Amino acid sequence: MKTERIPLCVDLDGTLIRSDILIESFLLLIKQKPWFIFLIPLWLLRGRAALKEEIARRVNLDVQTLPCQVELLEFVRREHSNGRPIVLATSSHHKFANAIAQHLGIFTAVHSSGEGVNLSGAKKRDLLVHCYGERGFDYAGNSRADIHVWSKARQAIVVNPGAGVFSCAADQCPISHTFQDRRPGIKTYAKALRVHQWLKNILIFIPMLGAHELTNPHIWAEGFLAFVSLSLCASSVYLLNDLLDLQADRLHPQKRHRPFASGNLSMIQGMILIPLLLISAFAVAALWLPATFLIVLIGYYLLTLSYSFWLKAVVLLDALLLAGLYTIRIIGGMAATHIQPSFWLLAFSIFLFFSLALVKRYSELLVLKQRGQLTTHGRGYHVEDLVMLMGFGVASGFMAVLVSALYINSDKVRALYQHPVFLWLVSPILLYWTSRIWLITHRGGMHDDPVVFAAKDKGSWVTALIVGGLLWLATL
Repeated sequence: MKTERIPLCVDLDGTLIRSDILIESFLLLIKQKPWFIFLIPLWLLRGRAALKEEIARRVNLDVQTLPCQVELLEFVRREHSNGRPIVLATSSHHKFANAIAQHLGIFTAVHSSGEGVNLSGAKKRDLLVHCYGERGFDYAGNSRADIHVWSKARQAIVVNPGAGVFSCAADQCPISHTFQDRRPGIKTYAKALRVHQWLKNILIFIPMLGAHELTNPHIWAEGFLAFVSLSLCASSVYLLNDLLDLQADRLHPQKRHRPFASGNLSMIQGMILIPLLLISAFAVAALWLPATFLIVLIGYYLLTLSYSFWLKAVVLLDALLLAGLYTIRIIGGMAATHIQPSFWLLAFSIFLFFSLALVKRYSELLVLKQRGQLTTHGRGYHVEDLVMLMGFGVASGFMAVLVSALYINSDKVRALYQHPVFLWLVSPILLYWTSRIWLITHRGGMHDDPVVFAAKDKGSWVTALIVGGLLWLATL
């Protein structure tokens, strides 16, 4: 038998695609209907085939956006163009397998799970032997479950093998090709955890600045622990949010490069890290911080969950919730350090961060407009909302400046500052900074989260230094 006539059987999950159909469909189901998570164990008791059937009945995947193993796909396409039969042999449900086969258009046959059969391991081996004969096919796979199939295959094609898989495959049959992606490094994990977003949690230290407690080492220690706790909790939520938003992220020009959306990081790893980070965050809060901070942390987590599952799709409410989450960071700083809440600081925070949240939405819509698209995927915004969003955002930013001006004339300022006259220069400087941020955004220069942008922007640093200098002069 000529090599080009020997069928090439290709596994799907982790082999042809850098993802797992069962996990993707499970996450999509949980995002759409979270209460179904309580039915998953009952379905699983009936077997993996029943689990896949129940999930497939309820969700539809956009198979065109799934990340492929590019080098393997190019190899398979070449084999197909040479007239070789290409067979998709996967444990994924037939609904998704057939959709992928139709999308790629290179398969002569599709074997998949369905009708009570989970086509994996020995069952896949027996089916392929029945169809093509022992040693009558080559097989591309990636996991220990594929060792059963390689035991009856003519040649093995090994793709991103797990620990010990390559040697086990070599024991079963000759290995003709190997496709290996670069393993994720520290930068990949840091990107998934969004370590750069931890800059937002510096807001925890703002109450210390406002209360003139920067020289108190005990308060610094409590603030640092609160920073660690909130950062771990935030990263847990970021991971969950990215896993729930896989399809939407893959349609986004920048977000499609995120570790899970691109397939650079395993979804299983994300699902393991989520509870570990969350447990660590609450352990730090429960062991070393006041109970009031623990309550704030619980509120922060519940709000972020609400945002991830439902509220991010609600126009304007999503931006208001983002502003609230920024403000909660400040409240957390107050709770951790026993500093009394300040009406002025909280009012300033909610107006300022609502403006910055709208900056983020405006910049995303502007990109869509430039690409000729009309609506955001998974959100309720339309390109024609740009003018209104700018109006709302600029007005909210100016309200924050107004709050700062009113605060300067309050009795609290006269009690904290020896020379409050210097503080009057803060308001016009904030007015300039807010206007500049919106002007940059309107011109298409806001390519990052506005808070992260401000942390990298020289103009924002200069503004912060001038404001800090004025506060120092006011205290002399």
